[in-house]
Amino acid sequence: MTSIPLVSQRDSRTLRIVKLFSIPTKMAKKKSATYTSVKKRLQINMEKGADDNLSDFTHYLQCHTNGVSLCFEKPAQKYLSNRIHTLNLAEEPDFQYFLPIKWDVPFPPVTNPKFTFIDLFAGIGGFRLAFQKLKGKCVFTSEWDKNAQKTYEANFGEVPFGDITAINEKQIPKHEILLGGFPCQPFSLAGVSKKNSLGRDHGFADKTQGTLFYDIVRILKERRPKAFLLENVKNLRSHDKGQTFKIIIEALKELNYLVFDQIIDARHYVPQHRERIFIAGFNKEYFSESLVFTFPKPDEKEMKVKDILENTPDPKYTLSNHLWKYLQDYAKKHQEKGNGFGFGLADLNKVTRTLSARYHKDGSEILIPQGKGENPRRLSPEECRALMGYPDDFIIRNIGVSDTQLYRQFGNSVAVPVVSAIARQMISFIDKNCKSEPKESKPVSKSAVAFNVLD
Repeated sequence: MTSIPLVSQRDSRTLRIVKLFSIPTKMAKKKSATYTSVKKRLQINMEKGADDNLSDFTHYLQCHTNGVSLCFEKPAQKYLSNRIHTLNLAEEPDFQYFLPIKWDVPFPPVTNPKFTFIDLFAGIGGFRLAFQKLKGKCVFTSEWDKNAQKTYEANFGEVPFGDITAINEKQIPKHEILLGGFPCQPFSLAGVSKKNSLGRDHGFADKTQGTLFYDIVRILKERRPKAFLLENVKNLRSHDKGQTFKIIIEALKELNYLVFDQIIDARHYVPQHRERIFIAGFNKEYFSESLVFTFPKPDEKEMKVKDILENTPDPKYTLSNHLWKYLQDYAKKHQEKGNGFGFGLADLNKVTRTLSARYHKDGSEILIPQGKGENPRRLSPEECRALMGYPDDFIIRNIGVSDTQLYRQFGNSVAVPVVSAIARQMISFIDKNCKSEPKESKPVSKSAVAFNVLD
């Protein structure tokens, strides 16, 4: 097996690095480093947060067998060189790591993938779980929240890049599907006349500047994936009397995509009333304009919250007398005023209210009754994991993430089974209808052998 050096052999220091990551033919079958052992030897401690260039390093390790690795090579070289120099590891003659790495994480990268995707505004990886399960290969991910990065890395063995607004779209690898649950921010229509006076373009894409949706637009424009799937809150449709949603849809259509949207309630997939809007798009260079994509129709059977509850929850999640009295008094005050504000005591044989990112404050929207004479309790983070449809082996403990942050992460997440159902529908649609070559294809670089990832 030919070795795949992390860096070019230009100086003595680099030669030591290459030696550490080369695969001697005689030894490759005898020994393979695990991801955990690499982290231990390089003293990578995600509980303290990601170091500079650690995102490039982990992305390189996951993509070292294809052209995607070229996107991360130089920063990964810098990171590894600095760690070896700082820890003086090159002085140990028996220190060798081999590629490919054995991924001892719950959700390792796919071997022999069927398609590629990128994971934007990734959170803790709900989109990735769904599409990776269908044999998709994630070639780039971005998430700015440091605590979400810790949870993501613990489960996938990859550290997301940070602020997407600071990342040049040309540096993102080519991919077939773009995924993103982008935050909704106000869209301003101001400034068009000024841009006209300056001779600047101001189409729909320009109207989204200053919002995080704009970053999706610029990546779609540059990389032209075959498809995308976006997610947002239900009220995106009605925001600013429908103007925000109109701008979003027209911006996507202007990029030459077929665009379809639907509001889906997660209550038929998980025991939670959670309405979210999903927007799916298909590149007209690959798909006929006459095609219509339909979102999955769930079974009418509703889930029950009692099915995801722990048998012996930790007593610390039970509300204190003071907090329980406060919530009751608060609800009574607003009821007297004719308002609907108050706590939500869950019916264990039905679905819950929507889990929000503020759940850590008092848990008021979803309280679990514990019988007569007992105060209700919050859901535990493990129960929130189940409520959002994450598998039991999804790691949330002993990774340097507090309960407060876990509540925020699950409250901000997609419901995984919903995305999984859409993913199956999309991949089936793509397999059935996608043209093998775009209408205006570009010559492919020989260096982009595996996934056609670079220009």
